[in-house]
Amino acid sequence: MTEPTVSAALGGAPLASPAGAKPDFSALVAAIAGVHRSFAEQAARAVNVSLTLRNWLVGAYIQEYEQQGADRAQYGEALLDRLSQALAATGALSYHPRELRRCRSFYVAYPQIRGALSPELVSTLIGMTKSATAQMGGAPSPELPLAPNRLLQALSFSHFAELIALDDPLKRRFYEIECMQGHWSVRELKRQIHSLYFERSGLSADKAQLSALAHQQAEQALPVLAVRDPYVFEFLGLTPQEVMSESHLEAQLIGQIEAFLLELGHGFCFEARQKRILIGDEFYFIDLVFYHRILKCHVLVELKLAEFSHQNIGQLNTCVSWYKKNMMQEGDNPPVGLLLCSHKKHALAEFALAGMDNKLFVSKYQLALPKPDEVAHFLSEKLREADDAQG
Repeated sequence: MTEPTVSAALGGAPLASPAGAKPDFSALVAAIAGVHRSFAEQAARAVNVSLTLRNWLVGAYIQEYEQQGADRAQYGEALLDRLSQALAATGALSYHPRELRRCRSFYVAYPQIRGALSPELVSTLIGMTKSATAQMGGAPSPELPLAPNRLLQALSFSHFAELIALDDPLKRRFYEIECMQGHWSVRELKRQIHSLYFERSGLSADKAQLSALAHQQAEQALPVLAVRDPYVFEFLGLTPQEVMSESHLEAQLIGQIEAFLLELGHGFCFEARQKRILIGDEFYFIDLVFYHRILKCHVLVELKLAEFSHQNIGQLNTCVSWYKKNMMQEGDNPPVGLLLCSHKKHALAEFALAGMDNKLFVSKYQLALPKPDEVAHFLSEKLREADDAQG
């Protein structure tokens, strides 16, 4: 990767005015903003390239070990569980078995990434020749070659994570090109895949017009969004709180709700804020997580600065179900969720009691947890105070 230069960072725009005149203040502002923007973009690309190459190499090492390792027959797929536990024990990094599997799939689907490695990194691929790598499948179509460095500069690993889920190499190449041309964000790439853009393009009589429409309102990837990527959090050792795009009002409300629930004195013990969990291939962030020492269960709190929607309660129920499956210990009761929805007119609090069919059990929870009206009233008061402060 080339070193950034000051001239490149300034976009070639000189600070001095013509004929040796002193630069005006607006030129100074533009120059500083330009250099900041350029170096921020270069830093984001560097982080994403490093993360992508690391995950490709992780996949290469796993694939090589599985093909050459003496104990591969004994352990099989259990290797990834065993490897995940061993990596966590080092204290240096944490890889879920699903993420290790994804790295392996990435390596198999994109063997051409090898061409972007430095000689030093290539030397770490012990026993892996170019011909052996090419025979593992997933090689790019000769009709649509894409240089590895171009791929790495344009796409983050989160983009690749979506692309490797596509079984058809031609479809994958189609979305690579469209994503690179449109500078799509990961969310936009997922939206286009789910809208069957590839299939619709194949059936369309006017592919150019369809492409123009697809790119017209597409969400583009920005450097500030790139570093908020969940994969980057872990890679850089950041916490979600350090980089999440909370508004000032949202951050204030979450902090006040946390204090409010703790002050109720009904057994709430604070456990986490912006808790990241992996469900399937999606990362979710839970605003607040408590453990209730009387009910002996987790309480998940979600704040939405919007009106109530069934989608919100559905997402919270999903998180509650995940906690029930993955976080419950012996002696624990099933977790519950508290959804707080707010906008200018009113606030709403609703509990998600996923999988609790026993009415007596639900009643027990309702006695120990704060009343929804009480929480909604508190939230409304805080919103009113925020409005008064702005007025």
